[in-house]
Amino acid sequence: MTLSLKVQYHYSLLFFVFLFSTVHQAQTITVLEDITDVPIPGVALYNLKKTKSAVTDLNGKVSIDKFDDDEVIFFQNIIYLKTQITKSEILNNDNIVYLTPNVEDLKQIVISASKFKQNKRDVPQTIVSLDAADIALSNPQTSADVLENTGNIYVQKSQLGGGSPIIRGFSTNRLLITVDGVRMNNAIFRGGNLQNIISIDPLAIKNTEVTLGAGSVVYGSDAIGGVMSFYTKKPQLSYKDNLYLNASALTRYASANNEKTGHFDVNLGYKKWAFLTNVSYSDFEDLKMGSHGPDEYLREQYIIRQNGEDVMVSNSAPRLQTPTAYSQINLMQKVRYEPSDNLNFDLGIYYTTTSDYPRYDRLIRPRGDALRSAEWEYGPQQWFMSNFQVTKLSSRSNLYDKIQATLAYQNFKESRKDRDFQSSIRQIREENVDALSFNVDLEKRLSSKTTLFYGTEYLFNLIKSKGNEFNIDTGINAPTVTRYPDGSTWQSLAGYASLKYRPNSKFVFQSGLRYNQVMANADFTANNRFLNLPFSDANVNTGALTGTAGLTWSPSEMIQWNLNGSTAFRAPNIDDIGKVFDSEPGSVVVPNRDLKAEYAYGGELGLKLNFNDKLILDLATYNTFLDNALIRRDYDINGETEIEYDGELSNVQAIQNASRAWIYGFEAGLVIHFTNQLKLRSQYNIIGGKEENDGIEVPVRHVAPSFGRTHLIWDKDKLKLDLFSVYNNELAFDELAPSEVGKAYMYALDENGNPYAPSWYTLNIRAQYRYNNNITVTASIENITDQRYRTYSSGISAAGRNLILALRYNL
Repeated sequence: MTLSLKVQYHYSLLFFVFLFSTVHQAQTITVLEDITDVPIPGVALYNLKKTKSAVTDLNGKVSIDKFDDDEVIFFQNIIYLKTQITKSEILNNDNIVYLTPNVEDLKQIVISASKFKQNKRDVPQTIVSLDAADIALSNPQTSADVLENTGNIYVQKSQLGGGSPIIRGFSTNRLLITVDGVRMNNAIFRGGNLQNIISIDPLAIKNTEVTLGAGSVVYGSDAIGGVMSFYTKKPQLSYKDNLYLNASALTRYASANNEKTGHFDVNLGYKKWAFLTNVSYSDFEDLKMGSHGPDEYLREQYIIRQNGEDVMVSNSAPRLQTPTAYSQINLMQKVRYEPSDNLNFDLGIYYTTTSDYPRYDRLIRPRGDALRSAEWEYGPQQWFMSNFQVTKLSSRSNLYDKIQATLAYQNFKESRKDRDFQSSIRQIREENVDALSFNVDLEKRLSSKTTLFYGTEYLFNLIKSKGNEFNIDTGINAPTVTRYPDGSTWQSLAGYASLKYRPNSKFVFQSGLRYNQVMANADFTANNRFLNLPFSDANVNTGALTGTAGLTWSPSEMIQWNLNGSTAFRAPNIDDIGKVFDSEPGSVVVPNRDLKAEYAYGGELGLKLNFNDKLILDLATYNTFLDNALIRRDYDINGETEIEYDGELSNVQAIQNASRAWIYGFEAGLVIHFTNQLKLRSQYNIIGGKEENDGIEVPVRHVAPSFGRTHLIWDKDKLKLDLFSVYNNELAFDELAPSEVGKAYMYALDENGNPYAPSWYTLNIRAQYRYNNNITVTASIENITDQRYRTYSSGISAAGRNLILALRYNL
């Protein structure tokens, strides 16, 4: 063979080797989850006759060499929709196949009920779930809006930077919030409306579970009305030496408040290490209300500072709620180390802060013919959390099969600044809470039919509080009474155990007990310079035993019954014991050290009917009795029923164990699958309740009007459409709680001139289109008919007609 022929031979050989390796490499494909682009392991591939098969590895990769080019390949996994596509189509699509989560199946797995995964059918309580795909479609501005989209949760707002969930007639510090298993409630969570939930970035949430009803056995104090569990995104590993890189970016605009949001996240995955960075920033301008509704909601006048004087001016655009604008930034960094399949270490660092944001409901309060406040705003709401978690999912120990230990530190900063109209004194109060928590949760399978869940928890809160009066004319600062006793502490130590017994596939019984010891200490010496209380300190040391028992019975695939009874409690916190604040015009709340825990006793009966997954009807009724309720009532200090507070003679009130309440309700959910692409989903909630007020039964403050929402959803290929309506019944004057009647300026007026909450509805449409593997566009028009309305007990009107546009790019 000549030299030239040898050279040609070797080049030809190299070419064919290269060609073969390229073709061979092209036969390896990757299976990813739609929306998140996360690799899916354990996906079964097979042909029509099931003579050929394969399974994806931990990286979602699989070879399809054995399949012919024109052969249809079926992709199947228990929690994803079954997909079929030809081999040639896959190779023309960059060797990538996307699977869509089977939302109904995914939501059958819950974590919040026991801290470990359980089938929802085994849990006797109602648990509502949302995942990242739901959130991406609804485009919520805050996590409060995330919850509102469930259809089971009512949300009150005092200002644009707000959102206080109401669940089954309970709100604020009678509900519990957790983030990645860590309790967010702290010792200054109040009975008034809260907005801490907006510190959770909705663009960082992987899924959310809301337990409707008591959860004190697993979560302790405050879990009377429900538990809202947020689980943020987790870093994804590569499980091999090569880097797994995944990134996405989002930009969003909303017309009602000129929202401008930007977001990006980056995931770096290695064989045993993974890192996730998540950043979001939002800027919101003043919110514009709708055109059709009560004139009482219009913002006719507001106050400006002009030439050193407060001046009340007419609003040329009375639908514009001035001022309500604010901005917010959310940061999250996560690190995951997985040395083996059953052991992982997770570190999460979270930080969020808002700008100053006006408390709109206080800025519209009248005083005579003028407005009461020239200034009323919250300072930046800041939240920091560092969370370290160790999880072991298999063990030969006699004590546990699974164990999870969580150590977390949180810091909360909040402040309030207010000044009366034409006053030179600005009241400034600042709060800082350091919160430590340590949890150990364990699961032990005692037999094939019995599983034990148990654990322990320790909480410690340190509260720092400052109060100043600043003279805007002279620039002089002077100390004043603080909102909370500075240096006060709150601690909780608890142990719990619950048992799940499943004798057969049709019956599950679960029960549990928890004992909690709560200790609080507060020193009022500094505040007694201003208040002259008959005591100088408060020391609370109280215990609480709570329990739950429930069963699920599924006599057939069509029918499932749930029955659950539970007790829950809320121990007095520093907000109850030591707070000083103006609860309403002309009233001031002062400390009370003689407080005990309040208890709730509740029952729930549920029925789920599933007709071959074509029609699903979910019904529940519940009843809760709240005893020794901690509520605000008239009080006296050394026999005095009025004192001067912030320059005003005010009626004295205090939190007291002074009431009982009965709350009851009915919930109905409906899902109809007309075709594989078209379905209807609807939810309706009826709530009622009474509480004792000086021996007279009156409406309960946080019992919302009956409310619901109905969605008609079309989902096919790359396009998803959602046409929906949200609706809310009226609350007449005689159905308002006394505390709400006292805030008539927030309500519409009936024909007799009395405050009431009118009924309202909105019509809305959303569309989501996945242009290709990288680009997803979402567009919504909310409140199409431009209704002017307020959700119950809210001081700010909801958005009018609102165009929302979002663009997401996945790398």
